[in-house]
Amino acid sequence: MNEKFENLKILREKAKLGGGKKRIESQHKKGKLTARERIELLVDEGSFEEIDMFVKHRANEFGLEKQKILGDGVITGFAKINNRPVALFSQDFTVFGGSLSEAHAEKIVKIMDMAMKLGIPVIGLNDSGGARIQEGVVSLGGYADIFLRNTLASGVIPQISAILGPCAGGAVYSPAITDFVFMVRNTSYMFVTGPNVVKTVTHEEVTFEDLGGADTHAVKSGVAHFSLDNEMEVLENVRRLMDFIPLNWKDVPPEKEFNFSQDFTVPELDNIVPHNPNKPYDMMEIIHLLLDDGDFMEVHKDFATNIIVGFGRVGGMSVGIVANQPSVLAGVLDINSSVKGARFVRFCDAFNIPLLVIEDVPGFLPGTDQEWNGIIKNGAKLLFAFAEATVPKVTVITRKAYGGAYDVMNSKHIRGDFNFAWPTAEIAVMGPKGAVEVIFKKEIENSDDPQKELDKKLSEFIEKFANPYIAAERGYIDDVIYPKETRGKIIQAFQLLKTKVDVNPKKKHSNIPL
Repeated sequence: MNEKFENLKILREKAKLGGGKKRIESQHKKGKLTARERIELLVDEGSFEEIDMFVKHRANEFGLEKQKILGDGVITGFAKINNRPVALFSQDFTVFGGSLSEAHAEKIVKIMDMAMKLGIPVIGLNDSGGARIQEGVVSLGGYADIFLRNTLASGVIPQISAILGPCAGGAVYSPAITDFVFMVRNTSYMFVTGPNVVKTVTHEEVTFEDLGGADTHAVKSGVAHFSLDNEMEVLENVRRLMDFIPLNWKDVPPEKEFNFSQDFTVPELDNIVPHNPNKPYDMMEIIHLLLDDGDFMEVHKDFATNIIVGFGRVGGMSVGIVANQPSVLAGVLDINSSVKGARFVRFCDAFNIPLLVIEDVPGFLPGTDQEWNGIIKNGAKLLFAFAEATVPKVTVITRKAYGGAYDVMNSKHIRGDFNFAWPTAEIAVMGPKGAVEVIFKKEIENSDDPQKELDKKLSEFIEKFANPYIAAERGYIDDVIYPKETRGKIIQAFQLLKTKVDVNPKKKHSNIPL
């Protein structure tokens, strides 16, 4: 009996070594952690329960029958993060370069299927050379099995991908379907076809980093939601993200204790919006002043920076924030910002996270580039997302709310629950100057002094229409408030909305404009 116990001990120790000490050293020399080290840093100490430690591949071609390593290049199991359960897999680059085989895929599929039954998030730590070529179509089938689970799990349980090494070819589509993608600068990359193929086909010379590095996907493509300097930061931020999101679509986000007896007045808010309506300001100042402890976890920080999205807390409740950024392109909506906002809104709605919208938007970005690349259908994505969302939705208009962009940014007309405006708000079809030039065109042109007439009409128009009161008269705005009152108003609103119930018509699924 002791001999059998000893054999189990030896096998466990062997499995934990993965591809062996030399390959572990090689991994460390690249500035990368091992698959097991990553798990230890990510999850609560001592909480990881591994399954399928003894799985081996079943291939017998190309000499693979002589290379059967326990675990087959991926570590799978269940653990806790901040004392809440998660399922996870961590690809081991020291074993066959983390390449995906039939057995490797089966391990991932097993924990994903179990996560769906349990209603807990799945976290993937990706570090793989791609499909195991020696297994041919079997490995490709393994990818498709994972893609199917990603798709079926979408909106049911949160899915988080951390790209901690290479992720190329078909492998990229699994993270692309998941809710959030983290990448590490200089050590992780994603692309469908690598630099060598690109050079052969298009004759472009491009490096791995420029083609599919963390900053490329965080700034240009928007594939990565987070781009961080090292693996430690990635794992810390995955833990932080878990603090804001629920375990599944029936669950509610974690709520923190909160002192409701304090004074919620924030005098600094009265001095942020400039007197000149064309002068930019930083919306981040407002966001930090409205959230509990000023704590904001920004998502897609470097992509489409004319809109801000991310997580924070209001009165202890986890909320998703969507805000225009007047300091970038005047906060205008364009293709990328619309898609960025829509994706975030739909995640929050899928997982019962209330939405706080802070609005200062002069409209949609004009130009042939935007029109030819589909600003109509892409702008409609953000409109669709807000209109479809049934979670609590609160909007604060700080300054401009012009044209169709006013409708899109969670207006009362598309089921905004509480819509507030500051006295500085301008709610109109278009900016005052453009409106006056259209409405009073003949009077201005026929005047003895067109400039004087324009200035006169502009002054009259601003006084009468460039304010929130006409919308408030109609009930499109629930209240015009002093900026300093805003934090108290939104805390009260979200507390009241805790019991909100809203539903969409029964259907198989909607057809969002893609």
